[in-house]
Formats: sequence, C-alpha cells, structure tokens
Amino acid sequence: MENYIEKNKQAWNHKTQYHAASDFYDVKGFIAGNTSLNDIELNLLGEIKGKTILHLQCHFGQDSIALSRLGAQVTGIDFSEKAIEKAIALANECGTDTTFICCNLYDLPMHLDKQFDLVFTSYGTIGWLPDIDQWAQIVARFLKPNGQFVFVEFHPVVWMFDNHFSFIQYNYFKEEPIIEQISGTYADKEAPINDETISWNHAMSSVVNSLITQGISIKLLNEYDYSPYPCFNEMVEIAPKKFIIKHLGNKIPMVYAIVGEKTTV
Repeated sequence: MENYIEKNKQAWNHKTQYHAASDFYDVKGFIAGNTSLNDIELNLLGEIKGKTILHLQCHFGQDSIALSRLGAQVTGIDFSEKAIEKAIALANECGTDTTFICCNLYDLPMHLDKQFDLVFTSYGTIGWLPDIDQWAQIVARFLKPNGQFVFVEFHPVVWMFDNHFSFIQYNYFKEEPIIEQISGTYADKEAPINDETISWNHAMSSVVNSLITQGISIKLLNEYDYSPYPCFNEMVEIAPKKFIIKHLGNKIPMVYAIVGEKTTV
C-alpha cells in the first residue's frame, strides 16, 4: 500500500483545522493553562523535569507542549504539515520552547540525530503504521541506554468492531490494511471533510515482541476498561474523563499502556 502515507497525511491535514477549533481539544483552555495529558500517562511518566523527551506522532502539539510545561525538553514529530504548523504557532502562543519536526515517522533518522531520556507516544498512533517492527526500531534508535519508553494506546480489541460496536468487523491480528471512507472526525463529527484512510490493527503480542526484539525490557503492561476520550460512537461517561461503550459496559479493554527500558547500548 505505497500511497498510504499520502492518503493519511491528506486526511490529517484536513482534520487539523477542525480539531484545533473543537471543544474536544479545547485550545482556548489549553492556552490558559489546562493540560491535555491524562492521569494514565501522567502516572506512568512520573517526574520529567529536566529530561529530554521525543514525542512521536504528536498531532498539533498539545501533549508535547504540556510535557514542556512540566519542565522537560521536548521534540515532537508528525507527518502532517498543517499539524506541525499549528503546533509551532501554539507553542509560541503558550511561551514554550518545544521543538517540532515534520516528517514521516520511519524517516525520522534522516531528520534527527540525537538520543533522548524518554520516548513517548499515545492514543491512536500505531494504527497508522504498517510495520510495527520498524516502529520499534525507531523507538530504540532514539532512546539513550537505560532510557524509558512510555506508550499508551487504544486496545487492539477496540479496532475489531464496526463503528457502532454492534459486531466484530475486523481481525484482531493484522492481515490486510483497513481501508475506510471517513466523514467528519472524532473531534467534530459534523466537520465537512471526507477522506479515505488506511490503517492496520496490531495485536498486543506484536507490539510487545517488537520492542523486546529491539532490546527494550518491558517493565509494565497495563490494560484499562475505559477511554479518557469520547472519541468513539456509542460512548457514555461513567466518571470524569472515563468513557465506555454504553451497551458493552466494562466488558472490553479500551486502552493499554507499556513502560519499557532500553537495555542495549
């Protein structure tokens, strides 16, 4: 699927302006000082003041900037030109020195030559990548020895369902790309955009084994029965920033998290 990057980049370029204007992302509140980070990742990250952090697939930079506000030196990367333009403008407005790079994740070694104390990525990222082994190589390449990897992602079980969680539509194990025609966006379902997207579902075992193969020791693996975002259809809020699929309750995992440590030089 050679054109997946261009198709997905076009979709994310279209989404960015609507995301930045949405209540979902609440940019006004963010500029005023609200954080975009959730308890899940904040608890996993711990104290980050003074650390260098590489944030992969950062969209328009809110989490990167939020990490900067906590005292880290942060570099965010994303392949969407519109998202990186917005990220740079938002960082300036927030008064942080967050660095942003626009490139395809797999091409990052051609744009960046340093290693970081911590690599971070979260929520709706790896599904856009066809090769999870190459992703793990990127994570390891940019981690210092003994550096920490913090990863939070929607659970692969979630991506098995149709858009209304009424039946199993896709295989748990990656076989073929998932090609969809998407109208609107999770942050603004009425946005006047319609794009074809190409994604892949990566089994948790594939993710964990790809990291282990690259010399990243798994220190923690958590699963959560809620999402901190109301980004899917049929969701109901059961507690502040805790959303589940109404008719499925807590019967399926919604999110998982990994903390790893680079054990090879």
